Amino acid sequence: MIDLRSLVRTIEDFPKKGILFRDVTTLLGHGAGYQQTIDTFVARYKNEGIQKVAGIEARGFILGGAIAHQLGAGFVPLRKKGKLPGQAVGHDYELEYGTDRIEMHIGAITPGERVLLVDDLIATGGTAEAGIRLIRIAEGVVVEACFVIDLPDLGGAKRIEALGVKTYSLFAFEGH
Repeated sequence: MIDLRSLVRTIEDFPKKGILFRDVTTLLGHGAGYQQTIDTFVARYKNEGIQKVAGIEARGFILGGAIAHQLGAGFVPLRKKGKLPGQAVGHDYELEYGTDRIEMHIGAITPGERVLLVDDLIATGGTAEAGIRLIRIAEGVVVEACFVIDLPDLGGAKRIEALGVKTYSLFAFEGH
């Protein structure tokens, strides 16, 4: 087994001074590490009846598409505002410096479908919460929200669990 945590690069002072940016692209660029990451998620969810995997732009696409393929599930992109070509529903969420919005095509998830939410990292949980709210607007059932990395000091996993959604992360980094 590869120590996946060791494959994540830390970039100091990005995007602003005092932040330790956890860059998962170095893990994704490591063939065996990427494969182990996807295999770990697939093993966890293979018997959960996942019908759709919703991936949050952009690294959630890289992870979610591979997971969906292995599970035989459909993939639903959760995109930034204005990026989807068809009719979409959106949800705003708070950032440190304002608000942002993610959107999903109307009809991408049908009522009762079992959905796995995927992203690379959970920090404050704002983006993941917006994704959960979109899935619930479509009346999908959020089976779990999964991430490669958790930054527990920022409280995102607790925020998501307060919504009644379990979270799963491969590993955590203390601090932010």
